[in-house]
Amino acid sequence: MAAKKKIVVKGTEDVLRILCDSIANTLSTVTSSQVTYPKTFIRTNKTCLRPDIGCFVLFEGGFTGLVAMNFKANTALEIYKKFNVNMGIPESELTNNHTSPEVADTIGELLNQCIGQFQINLRKELGLSVTQNQPRMVTLTQSMRISLETEIDKPQFMRVEFRTQGNNLFYLETTFEKVEFVMERTPKPKQTDCVDVDELLENKNKLQCDKKTEENIADEDFMKKLGL
Repeated sequence: MAAKKKIVVKGTEDVLRILCDSIANTLSTVTSSQVTYPKTFIRTNKTCLRPDIGCFVLFEGGFTGLVAMNFKANTALEIYKKFNVNMGIPESELTNNHTSPEVADTIGELLNQCIGQFQINLRKELGLSVTQNQPRMVTLTQSMRISLETEIDKPQFMRVEFRTQGNNLFYLETTFEKVEFVMERTPKPKQTDCVDVDELLENKNKLQCDKKTEENIADEDFMKKLGL
């Protein structure tokens, strides 16, 4: 009998979780340090770029979205230095100025890697594909609100706090259209214990040997009783 298909519904929060996991795992890997988030999503009413460094990227495809990441100077420098040291560059050769183009270039490249991993995970988990533009980096002294040019129904604004191993914070802010993904999943068939043919044959041969031994002993006793 065919297994019944199960209907699974995923929403905007699931897309955000995939994005956050992709960011945390990518940055942890490339900096050889722990980057975490509390899995608490803060609902807001706008998406902003904030001091000292802000970067953003746009998505289109399976859904429409805007993603911004905001770093204080010390957070950006920590990530920049750990990434480059992990790549084999001596720390003494690295800048201590967060406004240096090297820092912006590094943060932009890492955001690009995070988004690339997000696209892979999105296809794997939800079967969706999205395209992105090139991430943009801005050095800021005050907050700047950003929005999508495309009008979307029921925009969902979220903010997530991330923490580096050095206990520095940075923030992810997103604008996603409210979406639901309805998927059919066929339950995996229950696994049955595998039959070990060799073991069955071995046990059968052992039982046959034991039976022959018992028959031989019985024959010897019978012959003794007959005085033979």
